[in-house]
Amino acid sequence: MELTELIAPQKYNLTNEIDRFDSDRVALFWENENGDKRSFTYHELIEKGKRFANVLNNLGIKKGDVVMTIVPRIVDAYVIYLGALRAGIAVIPGSEMLRPGDISYRINQGKAKAIITFHDYTEQVDHIEENMPSLQHKISVAGETDGWLSMDQIMSEASNSYTTVDTDKDDMAFLTYTSGTSGAPKGVVHTHAWAYAHLRIAPQRWLDIQEGDIFWATAAPGWQKWIWSPFLSVLGKGVTGLAYDGRFRPEKQLQLLQDYKVNVLCCTPTEYRLMSKVDHLEKFDLSNLRNACSAGEALNRGVIDIFKQTFDIQLKDGYGQTESTLLVGTLVGHAIRIGSMGQPILDEFITIIDEDGNEVPDGVVGNIAVRRDFPALFKTYYEQPDRYQAAVIGNYFLTGDRASHDQDNYFWFQGRRDDVIISSGYTIGPAEVEDALLKHESVKDCAVVASPDPIRGNIVKAFVILKDGYAPDESRIPELQKFVKNQTAPYKYPRAIEFVSDLPKTVSGKIMRAKLRELEKRRASERHS
Repeated sequence: MELTELIAPQKYNLTNEIDRFDSDRVALFWENENGDKRSFTYHELIEKGKRFANVLNNLGIKKGDVVMTIVPRIVDAYVIYLGALRAGIAVIPGSEMLRPGDISYRINQGKAKAIITFHDYTEQVDHIEENMPSLQHKISVAGETDGWLSMDQIMSEASNSYTTVDTDKDDMAFLTYTSGTSGAPKGVVHTHAWAYAHLRIAPQRWLDIQEGDIFWATAAPGWQKWIWSPFLSVLGKGVTGLAYDGRFRPEKQLQLLQDYKVNVLCCTPTEYRLMSKVDHLEKFDLSNLRNACSAGEALNRGVIDIFKQTFDIQLKDGYGQTESTLLVGTLVGHAIRIGSMGQPILDEFITIIDEDGNEVPDGVVGNIAVRRDFPALFKTYYEQPDRYQAAVIGNYFLTGDRASHDQDNYFWFQGRRDDVIISSGYTIGPAEVEDALLKHESVKDCAVVASPDPIRGNIVKAFVILKDGYAPDESRIPELQKFVKNQTAPYKYPRAIEFVSDLPKTVSGKIMRAKLRELEKRRASERHS
């Protein structure tokens, strides 16, 4: 693939890609936990998006502004993005698991002018104590909330006629926050041009999306993976997406795959692991499933074998980041090597380098790196250029992960360059969990690391030193866990807590998390030996 094929025209708005499919073709099958079902055509979604673009403009929100949204897997998620992007307004995705402090940080750092929130989540916003000078409007979705505008009402009053704003390819489209090992979350800036490149890479070379497919990517709005797949890789390719708004239950997931005759599936390794444990797995008919992809963490060999033996489906690994698109994976038409991450999506842009920026030979462990001119790489960290530069060596952006490659350029994952924890597909910065724990009156010091887990890949494990006068008894563990859940997104809470009298530290006083990670790996190995 030539570089020129991935570069967007200078004037480009990603919604123009979706407008090509304006018709009565089904864009989305939707079902919820109660069994309610709906389908939406491309024409319906595009028209609703135009109404919402008018809503935002009528509120004084214009091209170049930013809004934040927190919604579950409902059609309004698609409408909000379509409307904002058409109007040249950037979107901050927010998970429903964010807490008041997480939300206010994103609004203030991103200078969001509005927050558009599912009515069940508005309470988290109303509990924010910090001043938010940029915030002008609060919009409640799919329900009424006192003190909030009703999306349903203002949509009903808006016109469905709208001329797409003339955006530049380098205008910001998404501002997605990602966790790091230290400091506050980073705002990842993706432009309209990023979407152009993404649509010409992952859907074809990894997902293998074809005309007429039904594609189910289980990621929820609020995460960059939702933008990658349920949003862009569905609507940008003109196929039909499936959205299920309900709790994950492996039997239900298998039933939906069967009932909707899904052709392409993309979900987390944790979901595949739990599906593989369902009794009488063979009773489900997944004969329509042509391609099954996984991203977020490494796939387990046993799970791969079960899906191959039961359904004759070869699960395909994939690796990418909030900052990019898919970077490495089992590519369409390429042989699978069990245990490998796969191959670079584009050889000329993705490689492995040493600490001096030189490419490493076969079998040598180095840093997975992306050439900075890769069109599907983010622009920068929002108003934090120093954090971007800290991840750069020469002409390469470092992903933070380490790997080696073989003579055929298959990558073999070796671990994190830093301390980020990946659990059930969630990326968790240990510093965020540590900060939350340290706010508890009983905690003197702590360190948070990944601990191997057979279901989730890893869990968050906290080593805690208590202040004098506080006993390290078992009853204190759920107390601390509940406290962290209330301080930050619940998925970040430590599922395991160990009370200790000291922590390994460097001479300068920095916690040596690597030693604690190795301890947890040894313990896990001993448990399974």
